[in-house]
Amino acid sequence: MDTLQQRMQKIEEEIQAACDRSGRKRQDVTIVAVTKQVSADRAREVMELGITDLGENRPEGLLAKQESIESENLSWHFIGNVQSRKVKDIINQVDFLHSLDRLSIAKEIQKRATVPVDCFVQVNVSGEESKSGIEPTNLEEFIIQLAEYDKIRVAGLMTMAPYTENEEWIRTIFRSLRSLRDQIAAKNLDHAPCALLSMGMSNDYTIAIEEGATHVRIGTALVGTESEGDE
Repeated sequence: MDTLQQRMQKIEEEIQAACDRSGRKRQDVTIVAVTKQVSADRAREVMELGITDLGENRPEGLLAKQESIESENLSWHFIGNVQSRKVKDIINQVDFLHSLDRLSIAKEIQKRATVPVDCFVQVNVSGEESKSGIEPTNLEEFIIQLAEYDKIRVAGLMTMAPYTENEEWIRTIFRSLRSLRDQIAAKNLDHAPCALLSMGMSNDYTIAIEEGATHVRIGTALVGTESEGDE
């Protein structure tokens, strides 16, 4: 069984190789360690390997981790769908929200946030009914509407590719999101610099990097599972 350090080394090698293939710099890609299924102790071990970005998808999990882990060097990412009524619980606890896709959430952020929040607008590029996110054809209008909310800064776009072995289909999804990002960024909107791309998970992060991802959300491939026992 690979140790946490061995998994980290393998992921680093694969990220570097993907950057080399696509002519990118390693420092332009941020690993968001998705710690939603592991303990605070495991998350702390990940930090000790140099990871400073942690991702959680439930308010309860986020708040519990933060209570257990005190570090000014961490950036917290909320990567799951958030209900409007739960926005108040997390919005002043996170550095990035990866799942903004409707005005009801924007209104709650505006009401509850004490400082502007960096948000990724989630786009359902694949069109799968099982996935959240705004439709690509509605993206531009949505982002223009967000100018009314000064507590929201559109840092970039996020999507999830289908879970499939069809690499070309995955690549097409990521390439489409990058194109949408470029279109928004070209508008030079003050509230939406839209420079970042959150895409790619444990099974497809190397493809995502080749297609321009700036943030890859890696869970099991990095942190493993609690059932593994002690590392």
